[in-house]
Amino acid sequence: MLSERERERYKRQIMLFGDEGQERLKKAHIFIAGAGGLGSPVAIYLAVAGVGTLTVVDNDVVDQTNLNRQILHYDRDIGKKKVESAAEKLQAYNPDIAVRVIDTTIDESNAGQLIGHADGIIDAMDNYPTRYLLNDIALEKRIPLFHGEIRGFYGQATTILPGKTACLRCIFPCAPPQEVFPVVGATPGVIGTIQATEVLKYLLGTGDLLANRLLIWDGMVMHAEEIFVERNPACPSCGAGCGSESEPASGSKRTQQRKKE
Repeated sequence: MLSERERERYKRQIMLFGDEGQERLKKAHIFIAGAGGLGSPVAIYLAVAGVGTLTVVDNDVVDQTNLNRQILHYDRDIGKKKVESAAEKLQAYNPDIAVRVIDTTIDESNAGQLIGHADGIIDAMDNYPTRYLLNDIALEKRIPLFHGEIRGFYGQATTILPGKTACLRCIFPCAPPQEVFPVVGATPGVIGTIQATEVLKYLLGTGDLLANRLLIWDGMVMHAEEIFVERNPACPSCGAGCGSESEPASGSKRTQQRKKE
């Protein structure tokens, strides 16, 4: 049940989806992989929306070069563990939610245990080996993966629903080279907010998710478009023989049609 304090706090969004919807958010648990550029806006907007439990995992410390984009962290936090800084800010944003932070590296030995019984996974990482691991855990646990990626003024996002949509490896069968990439802080703000919006829609059971759609954001010209994607029957993660419960879409092509927004 919502307290009177919570009813007042969330009054403007309860107008949209009622007490029942707000209670759904309160009962939800979202796992956020990364407390950096993407993880910051995602975590902030899920916190202020009243998602009841947020688990944030990161193993890094705050550096001065982070501060142009990682808005959970302040100048005074330089040298502090990112998860400690994140916990402090998120609880200040909303003391009525539970914030769990874990200072560790996500790898094959611990990913499943770290994610536990979460209702969804946020991909706020900056490397594809970990992204693929999160993808595989999402498939195994049959929970959604909310993917986001940024570079410079450009970004992308999609929502992966196990058994229903193309998985991350279907869309990106080969990882791009690892690099230290340029980024302007507003870009993770855009993509992270899209990821947070997708999470809220999923938890509330409303709207159209970015399912089998890869949204591409070009901040240089203020233009967004979609690439429609399909499951790859030969995908090593979700293809035939990988325990999928539903039939993959016919054909292995991943770029079908472009639709301007």
